[in-house]
Amino acid sequence: MKFLQIKNLSFNYVSHNEETGEKTFFKALDNVSLDIEQGSFVAILGHNGSGKSTLAKHLSGILKGYEGEVLVEGLSTANENNIWNIRKTVGTVFQNPDNQIVATVVEDDVAFGAENLGLEREEIKKRVDFALKSVNMEDFRYSQTSSLSGGQKQRIAIAGILAMQPKCIVLDEPTAMLDPKGRKEVIKTIKNLNKEKGITIVLITHYMEEVIDADRLIVMEKGKVVLDDSPLNVFKNVEQIKHLKLDVPEAMEIAYSLNKKGYNIPINSLSIKDLAKNLINIGFKKDTYQILENNFKNCDEQIIKLENIKHIYSENTVFEKLALNNINLTINKGDFLGIIGHTGSGKSTLIQIFNALIKPTLGNVYINREEIYKSNKPLKNIRQQIGVVFQYPEYQLFEETVYKDVAFAPTNMGLDKEEIDKRVKEALNMVFIDESYYNKSPFELSGGEKRRVAIAGILAMKPDVLVFDELTAGLDPYGREEMLLQIKNMQQKLNTTIVLVSHSMDDVCKTCNKVFVLNKGNMALNDVVNKVFENGKMLERIGLDIPKCSKLFHILNEDNYKFNTNIFTINQCLKVLEETLNKC
Repeated sequence: MKFLQIKNLSFNYVSHNEETGEKTFFKALDNVSLDIEQGSFVAILGHNGSGKSTLAKHLSGILKGYEGEVLVEGLSTANENNIWNIRKTVGTVFQNPDNQIVATVVEDDVAFGAENLGLEREEIKKRVDFALKSVNMEDFRYSQTSSLSGGQKQRIAIAGILAMQPKCIVLDEPTAMLDPKGRKEVIKTIKNLNKEKGITIVLITHYMEEVIDADRLIVMEKGKVVLDDSPLNVFKNVEQIKHLKLDVPEAMEIAYSLNKKGYNIPINSLSIKDLAKNLINIGFKKDTYQILENNFKNCDEQIIKLENIKHIYSENTVFEKLALNNINLTINKGDFLGIIGHTGSGKSTLIQIFNALIKPTLGNVYINREEIYKSNKPLKNIRQQIGVVFQYPEYQLFEETVYKDVAFAPTNMGLDKEEIDKRVKEALNMVFIDESYYNKSPFELSGGEKRRVAIAGILAMKPDVLVFDELTAGLDPYGREEMLLQIKNMQQKLNTTIVLVSHSMDDVCKTCNKVFVLNKGNMALNDVVNKVFENGKMLERIGLDIPKCSKLFHILNEDNYKFNTNIFTINQCLKVLEETLNKC
């Protein structure tokens, strides 16, 4: 008997137009049939809205298709009497950890599921210890869940499922909010659970490198399965994958691109290490090239200045936590600043200080050279000047339609209808949301689509400074690239000041001019991009990483080559390899 069976499954979402009374049906799953073997590691890819998350919710009976069926060890999810046993068998980790956290203290939250299984206290303790260690959150055992960062909450949500030790774990974008070190730890834990304990893994992700060790890779498009094979065989279809608005691992893309240019590179590299081995086997005619220069032109027109900032949460209580310590930072007009740091390093706290959502415990905040807490200007004026898009877009969406949600801020700014309409349409167009979405409820959108609408709501205000907290988390590769390109073009065209908080070193290198690095609430580095990422070992020590293309040349240099490592994009990488690689 198959472990998981999906038979001719179809599912529609229904949208209600309150003004007209009309119903609109959106087909999320279209006659999907799959069998998943017990003990296998299956990864599912697809662009935003392709049906991945909808399929995941069917595996534990959260959703039920209007056609077809889902069987878990022979039990139908359509039968309510089976749901308890099914959810003991299939544990699910969702995109947003706040949807799963139920207790006020970390230890209690992780223990919650195991306690509901009726396990002995000693067994529960063992499982909680294992789960917290697996996600590197032992030091937060007695912390309040409400005081955790988004990434830390995600780790706790994963730990809660691990403690239940189900036969199958379905993970829907589990690492989207984690720092590079945390992402590696979680994926390593998932692999270990699969290999050592035989737990079936169904992983949904937009990170290609996370799926290269899966047994099987399923690609979805418009609610259908369009590819189903081993990762290597799937990713060899480079053009088809890109046509599906996805991507391939950078190692595969580099090898594929070099082959198109006449270089005989084996198309079998899914990891940067394997690609480096293949390149070394071919050999290089030289290993030097012109060092990339930083062409950023600095402007001294100061917009934001933080002076000796210190912030403490729950001061003078048992839950006291130092979030920021003696932070000094100046942001000038036209800067494109990247802020990076490990999960819980203080990034989100820092950006909330920018627009007076948090008043620091100590220190001064200057906006346009004026100390905001000593001036008589209303703080709401500051918040119109500095727009922030937070980690979880759902928290910024509340209107009944997409159009009304984006129009909310411009309406409250007192603009006329014509200007409001113009801004709404410009903002939605900028995030690739077309007119077909205008009358949809924002709560019926996919996670990535919600993020786009939330961003549009801020763009419609036309603030002086745009702050993005994990801008591309939850977006598919195509959406991520398009969003970054659009934001960068806007920054260059309008000279807008942008702050990008991200766990993606590649995103930061592609877009930013300067980088501010936080480590446990302290400033670790503050410089132009090239200078910051020269400190690869230091960044890895504090839970970060370097861009994958840069890592390729670091690996080559370990074999006694002398490449410069300030290579951050695939185009830069290909240019260097074409100049230096033997052609045979």
